[in-house]
Amino acid sequence: MSVDAIGLSAGLLKAVKACGYKNLTPIQQQAIPIIRSGVDLLASAQTGTGKTAAFSLPILDELAKNLTSSQSSQLAGSHNIKALVLTPTRELAAQVAENMKAYSQFLPLKVGVVYGGGKMASQTKMLKQGVDVLIATPGRLIEHLALRNVELAQIHYLVLDEADRMLDMGFLTDIEKLLLSIKHKHQTLMFSATYSNKVKSLAKHILTTPKTLGVTKQNTTSGKVKQAVYWVSEARKRELLSELIGANNWQQVLVFAGTKESANILAKELKLDGIKAALCHGDKTQGARNKALADFTEGKVRVLVATDVAARGLDIDDLAYVVNFHLPFLAEDYVHRVGRTGRAGKSGMAISLVSPKDERFLGNIEQLIGRQFERIIVPGYELKRDEFLEHTQAVEKRTSQNRYRATQAKNQAVAKKSTKKKAKGQKYNSQIKKKR
Repeated sequence: MSVDAIGLSAGLLKAVKACGYKNLTPIQQQAIPIIRSGVDLLASAQTGTGKTAAFSLPILDELAKNLTSSQSSQLAGSHNIKALVLTPTRELAAQVAENMKAYSQFLPLKVGVVYGGGKMASQTKMLKQGVDVLIATPGRLIEHLALRNVELAQIHYLVLDEADRMLDMGFLTDIEKLLLSIKHKHQTLMFSATYSNKVKSLAKHILTTPKTLGVTKQNTTSGKVKQAVYWVSEARKRELLSELIGANNWQQVLVFAGTKESANILAKELKLDGIKAALCHGDKTQGARNKALADFTEGKVRVLVATDVAARGLDIDDLAYVVNFHLPFLAEDYVHRVGRTGRAGKSGMAISLVSPKDERFLGNIEQLIGRQFERIIVPGYELKRDEFLEHTQAVEKRTSQNRYRATQAKNQAVAKKSTKKKAKGQKYNSQIKKKR
């Protein structure tokens, strides 16, 4: 469906076309009419499918129409916060703000953003001057609320973007505090990459008779992304990574490391191999993270080494390669990492370097996405005999444990059924005695 077909106002349509939009993605086609109807929404789609535009376009369109209408002319200069978008990370907040500013460039609306790591003074000044749309991370917004820098009473739209990630990061209490500050009757939109039990519970608590929208099967990766697993010892991962980058002439590679410390070591070793690398993780200042991303996007560095702080917030056009140097602890994070490539229907490649100690994480990922990976062994990188034996023993141990758990669960189910049957019989006998 063309962007011309959904009846956007002239200024918004002009901006959307200036951003290069021609056709709507599936999530946009389905979500926009629902949001326009005014009902609450719980929506899920893979990363890179256009969720930001799906909620931004109808909200901005409605706000712009209200501000320019004769009935609301007195509010045109007030710039009270009318729409609030909550995101889990600084990167995602900055990305959403950038997109919404681009969409609203020809509209009489102000868009602002606040997140941890940014300067409080400049954020306070922006909030005091007034904004119509605010994008924020929960923790920093709570700080501004405590300092009375911001007023949320007049909000008409509340968006929880990447709701599952916010809950995983422990923001539930902050979200509940923020909800108490919103006095006006509002429309709530929850967008999430996955429907976890936590997401369903929160949705039940804060959404009113919502529409539920799932564009794609949950916990799946894009069919446009080729995925491969390279079987290698832990000690030789960096060596293999350097060889893959050099031999295949990869120019833009996002590499995920397990910890900040391992990311620092990996970036240093890649530089020693002659591969320019930058870092993006929680210990870096926001300015340093922005510079690293800019250098990577502009091709000044070949590799960006990141932790999962970047898994949801990075939006890099035409990113061809994602490498899991360490597999994530949570299988769902694999889906988000892989989603950094193959965005907006483009193709991409996701590589995972897997050692024997990673096998249990890989097993969880395979179970989650419903796929078994072939273990590719690059000549010269075969496992040593003791490593292979260690792996075999670990697999046998897990298999034995799984069989034990399965048998235990079966026995518990049988015992539970027997108990219910016995209780039912006792109840029946009691009723017979009473009748006598």
